[in-house]
Amino acid sequence: MPDVVKIGGRSIGSGHPTYIIAEIGINHNGDLAIAKKLIDVAVLAGCNAVKFQKRTPELCVPPGQWDILRETPWGCLPYIEYKKRIEFGLEDYKEVDRYCNEKGITWFASCWDEPSVDFIEQFNPVCYKIASASLTDDDLLQHINEMRRPMILSTGMSTMDEIRHAVSLLDTERLLISHCTSTYPCKPEELNLRMIQTLKQEFNCPIGYSGHEVGLQTTLASTVLGACFVERHITLDRAMWGSDHAASVEPGGLMRMVRDIRVIEAAMGDGVKRVYESEVPGMKKLRKR
Repeated sequence: MPDVVKIGGRSIGSGHPTYIIAEIGINHNGDLAIAKKLIDVAVLAGCNAVKFQKRTPELCVPPGQWDILRETPWGCLPYIEYKKRIEFGLEDYKEVDRYCNEKGITWFASCWDEPSVDFIEQFNPVCYKIASASLTDDDLLQHINEMRRPMILSTGMSTMDEIRHAVSLLDTERLLISHCTSTYPCKPEELNLRMIQTLKQEFNCPIGYSGHEVGLQTTLASTVLGACFVERHITLDRAMWGSDHAASVEPGGLMRMVRDIRVIEAAMGDGVKRVYESEVPGMKKLRKR
């Protein structure tokens, strides 16, 4: 496995800047105007990419849940109708593609079923994200692998054996793996950030972190532990209606997160002890020799 993989012309891995992904997911609530505002936030903060989620509701929602009523901003709807309402279609994604190109930011998606992969493929995506929920879907993994693009495998709610099996189905020359705990929001004591190092030791490929916690401290810590890419859900307001907003980062927080990751990168250094020029005056003044 290579320890560096390129996504959209950017090298991701040891010795390269942290690749920062702003996950819009379904936090646009089916509204293209909200999606564009979230893209603007990611651009302003200095993120490298935005990520969406694409599903075919009829395939992803178990039939027994279709008719369960749910309170939504559009009234009380059967669950299947709600899921259809928040999905972007072809014209929406054409506009997402155009707008991201205009703003100079990369976009891609996690696809939860095979028709969604085929749908996103027409946009020539720089990579595919495999959601934690899909890690055990062998058919989907093999279908994504056949697209011959870089793949980010998220590992929430998975055992090491399940992760090993998923990796065995994928071309490891194009693989990046993301440590993740699939709780929204996630308690700090369940983040298990040392898994970043465990995954690096076993798989020797670019390892990143997908966080669903409240706050930024632990995401910043993930970069110190070796995460070479970071993904956080973003929102305009954590109080907005929707399942993922509470575990998302608001605009001000996203700007601080990107700023602080870049400061940490600059501070990490190369591990080689040296005397810096800025230390010399103090050394001459304070040392006896």
